[in-house]
Amino acid sequence: METWFYEVVNIDGDYANLRRTDAESEELKLVARALLPPEISEGTQLKYEFMQYEIIEKSDDRPS
Repeated sequence: METWFYEVVNIDGDYANLRRTDAESEELKLVARALLPPEISEGTQLKYEFMQYEIIEKSDDRPS
């Protein structure tokens, strides 16, 4: 199973726009907030693994 890292760019009602931080991409991913941890805010760092999003600290679990 692969692991991806995202940053919450903005929150718009029931959805959040995420930007990948582990790969070069300007494209945003629109995700329903029901799939994200309830504590998210703009700038929150997330890890997506095993079909779940998890809040991480900026230096945690990041590939070097």
